[in-house]
Amino acid sequence: MTPWRVRVARRTREDRGQVVVEFLGMLPLIVTTLVLLWQCALVGFTYTLAGNAADRAARAGSSGGPGACERGGTEDLGASWRAGATVSCTPAPGLVKAEVALKVPVLFPGSLAFPFRVTGEAAAVKED
Repeated sequence: MTPWRVRVARRTREDRGQVVVEFLGMLPLIVTTLVLLWQCALVGFTYTLAGNAADRAARAGSSGGPGACERGGTEDLGASWRAGATVSCTPAPGLVKAEVALKVPVLFPGSLAFPFRVTGEAAAVKED
């Protein structure tokens, strides 16, 4: 073998396993990034659910009364969101206003509590 080939062969044997070591070193950072992105998606989805629940509560309250308003605000929510939901309906002149506050579920329940609640508000014309 020529000296050049010996150097190349020795270099490839010395680098064996380097990709695995680098990947294992980066794995905690990759997993942490994915968990944070998923939690951000849960926050965004909770905003969407709160707005929709408030709209449904206002529509139900405009034709069915206060009890219907609170039922309408929670009927389409999943179990994780329904557990921490608060629905308040207030009549206004010619309107029914609904406010729904939801707790954001945490990806790993029991380990941490998410620090804030998401609120959705809506109003509908009162039907007689």
